Amino acid sequence: MERVKRQMKKKGLYVLDKNSYNLIYGSAERKDIENLVEIIAPVQDRSVVEKNPEILKDVEIIFSGWGSPKIDEKVLAAAPNLEMVFYGAGSIKGIVTEAFWDRGIRITSAYAANGIPVAEYTLSQILFSLKRGWHFALSIKNQAQYPSKIEGIIGAYGSTVGIISLGMIGRYVCNLLKPFDIQVIAYDPYASNELAMELNVELCSLDEIFQRSHVVSLHTPWLPETEGMITGRHFSLMKKYATFINTARGAVVREDEMIEVLRTRQDLQAVLDVTWPEPPDPNSPLYTLPNIVLTPHIAGSLGKECNRMGRYMVEELERYLKGDELKWEITRDKAAILA
Repeated sequence: MERVKRQMKKKGLYVLDKNSYNLIYGSAERKDIENLVEIIAPVQDRSVVEKNPEILKDVEIIFSGWGSPKIDEKVLAAAPNLEMVFYGAGSIKGIVTEAFWDRGIRITSAYAANGIPVAEYTLSQILFSLKRGWHFALSIKNQAQYPSKIEGIIGAYGSTVGIISLGMIGRYVCNLLKPFDIQVIAYDPYASNELAMELNVELCSLDEIFQRSHVVSLHTPWLPETEGMITGRHFSLMKKYATFINTARGAVVREDEMIEVLRTRQDLQAVLDVTWPEPPDPNSPLYTLPNIVLTPHIAGSLGKECNRMGRYMVEELERYLKGDELKWEITRDKAAILA
């Protein structure tokens, strides 16, 4: 009977680089997957699959993540039985092709799991910024003395935080802000009044976000229509001592215009976990302007946080094998509007 059960299992393969495999699919996740699926070979990275695509000929399910090969015509031709991809990371833009969608293969992603640490990072920076934490920490470090006067601290109580885009991460951030005495306003042209009520936010225009907020947090995906959406004029509208946080994509902001405003508005602060290009050019003013803080794209899943993405894929696998609706499936239409 056990042999029959094993024969009935779908054939799976891990296809991603080995570092990502070890990060995403921890021992518990691997054990659970291997109880449900027959893993037909050790983990295969992009270079191996590209050189020897025949390893995919019997594969029905791929477990992937960072370092996945692009699933193009060549890969698809080598994988005639492929029916499902579990992508244990965020954006799938770098791996899916039109040929993938045309074949009717399904894909699910751990983008929601990856959004949790982004929201947590954002919350930490919102609260720190309302104390002007980066301004004081950097000025004390650079001047080797405490300020003679502390000014510009807003604090959380009664402050206003503006959220740009109420996608998955924007909604996460709004929910994390609920316990605080903070007014949250949001810009999202597609958000309904019902969603705003659920999140306890006030919908307003993009200009109002910058005019009214003590902290502005950007969560807009990088799409052709959003590239360069945030301009220098928006930064010029900001309140005195306000902070701008970007954990989305650098290309959504016209960085040259932002830099020009921040040169003259030394009261403003920018906390940038993403830039364009990334990292910035070696001579970029982003490195030297005293009111800009750079972090090296650390808001997303790192370290043990990556196991959450693997766990989401285990849970999706269980749903898939039972024939249940997948919670995080990405369709062709949905892929067009995700980051």
